[in-house]
Amino acid sequence: MLTVDLARVSFARFAVPAAAEDVWTSEEREIGFPATQLVPSWTARTPPGAWIEVALRARAASGARTKWYVMGRWSELGDPRTSVPGQGDEDGDVAVDTFVARRPVVAYQVRITRHGAGALVTGLGVMASAVPQRPVTPSDPVAAEPVELAVPRHAQHAHAGHHPRFDGGGANWCGPASVAMVLGFWGRGPQPSELDWVGAGDPAPVVDHAAMGTYDESYQGTGNWPFNVAYAGRYGLAGFVTRLRSAAELELFVRAGIPVITSQSFKAHELPGSCYSTNGHILVVAGFTAGGDVVVNDPAAPRDDEVRRIYPRAAFENVWLRSSGSGGIAYVLHPPGHPLPPCTDGNW
Repeated sequence: MLTVDLARVSFARFAVPAAAEDVWTSEEREIGFPATQLVPSWTARTPPGAWIEVALRARAASGARTKWYVMGRWSELGDPRTSVPGQGDEDGDVAVDTFVARRPVVAYQVRITRHGAGALVTGLGVMASAVPQRPVTPSDPVAAEPVELAVPRHAQHAHAGHHPRFDGGGANWCGPASVAMVLGFWGRGPQPSELDWVGAGDPAPVVDHAAMGTYDESYQGTGNWPFNVAYAGRYGLAGFVTRLRSAAELELFVRAGIPVITSQSFKAHELPGSCYSTNGHILVVAGFTAGGDVVVNDPAAPRDDEVRRIYPRAAFENVWLRSSGSGGIAYVLHPPGHPLPPCTDGNW
């Protein structure tokens, strides 16, 4: 068995006072290890004309602080909803939704700037991490009993050609399809009156709506991780982006009744049963077999009735956890009253 370092991950939540000034800045948060990436995520309500800006700055072990990096400008109505490119300097850069440090950082602050009237931040978290450049060791199943959550199934390709102004249309909508599936699982999502613009004959208007509601104007895509979390927050869900370290941690969430959205990249032969290759793909982990393999709702399937798939545990862990992929990125969406599984390692 290979001996490897697990990803070092620290996740922290922040309470942003409703009565705060237009600019709220957190205290400096110690990470506990030298981190190389920071990813904030949030939920917020923004009436028409209101929006928020989320920014981070970090401190190196030397004590030197970076400038403030804008991690996103967001509103429910998309005016604006954008990442901010071109911020790179000697300390780091922002890759759409991730601050990538050029030298490790040991602490950070987060800043929320409200624009317009009535913006309310309902949830805010920051994930700091250092993903090792080592092989992935498969984890053992948590329990022998199979588990599978009844997550609705949506195939992104059923929306091919729909509303191409949002990331080229449904062929690229793995993120929106996954978020729509999880919203449907929790009985949440847009009302029929919010879907009139989609058009008649659409097999799942909620997917088109999620594409509209997560679209990043600068990135010109629907795969911005915190924007997907923020979209779900419009419909009353709590949510956050973090890194999990194993399929065993995924199992804890599924066995607690919470489906998890994960990000991975692979060649077709690396994930048996996938039948496709991808530089980055989002899907929903909905269960585990008695043998520990991973039951997913994979929106890359051609049709809704082919969305449910079972991927071998070791292969799935490899393409999800390895440093050349997402390093175990997951986003967790759940009603505020639904408890998370116990956390012993500080990553949720």
